[in-house]
Amino acid sequence: MSTLRQLLAWGAETLRQAGVPDAAVDAWELMEAAFDIEKSCYFLQRDDKIKDRERERRYRGFIARRSERVPLQQITGSAWFMGLEFAVSDQVLTPRFDTECLVEEVERLLAPGMRILDLCTGSGCILLSLLSRNPQVRGVGTDLSAAALAVACGNRDRLGIPAQLIRGDLFEHVTGSFDVIVSNPPYIPSGEIGSLMPEVREHEPVMALDGGADGLDFYRKIINQAAGYLKPGGWLAFEIGCDQGEDLIRLLSEAGYTGVRTGKDLAGLTRTAFGQLPRGIEGQTALTKRTVRDRRNWNV
Repeated sequence: MSTLRQLLAWGAETLRQAGVPDAAVDAWELMEAAFDIEKSCYFLQRDDKIKDRERERRYRGFIARRSERVPLQQITGSAWFMGLEFAVSDQVLTPRFDTECLVEEVERLLAPGMRILDLCTGSGCILLSLLSRNPQVRGVGTDLSAAALAVACGNRDRLGIPAQLIRGDLFEHVTGSFDVIVSNPPYIPSGEIGSLMPEVREHEPVMALDGGADGLDFYRKIINQAAGYLKPGGWLAFEIGCDQGEDLIRLLSEAGYTGVRTGKDLAGLTRTAFGQLPRGIEGQTALTKRTVRDRRNWNV
């Protein structure tokens, strides 16, 4: 009969042998989830013989799944983002700390009474975090995946955050205008998906990753259509790949957006891009004409 200390050591070593990064950290987090135990209790009980065989079997099952490179958050069923706990599954991208910088930057643009639209909402972590922190702002989220939208709806209802969630392809079924449109769209070039770490390549939805040949397909669509949904002076805000900053500056600038800029994450890597819809009638008209023209070429 094992002790908690022995079981944890076994878990960490098993994950190390499987090549799992941060094996010791993951082994502990899985123990915390399997035994519903905090570190303070663990240190008091770590040399006691394990009597709860069901929890021990659960832990060993968790370790087996993590050894197969199933993401930790998919095993535990939840991920923390901006101080909130979100349910996750293999139907959505796991919320990442890198994305928190996008939420923080967008938050600086918000004021009471504003309306925001989150495209490719996935788990809903961006939209629901913004609404939780800014309760006088209203928001809408869209996603093409019914399974992903079900996860987002579950998170909305469990967290008690009012939000409208719509199934559709980007702006499909969206009505009205918005002060901010935010998106973390698929942006991995198709040819690079096979080289991603196993946790992403094998266990996260390809439709949430694949951004086309150069990774920019969704940015082009959103930028070219957004003028029909943004208020004058409204902002487009994106999460982007760390090597896509120059491309996004070019795309936004060529489309007529102003105040175009990129931002960095805590690691110093380019992670966000922003552009503002011109306030002047002339600029607004030019962008709207472009949107009408481009809509003829997109199935939305």
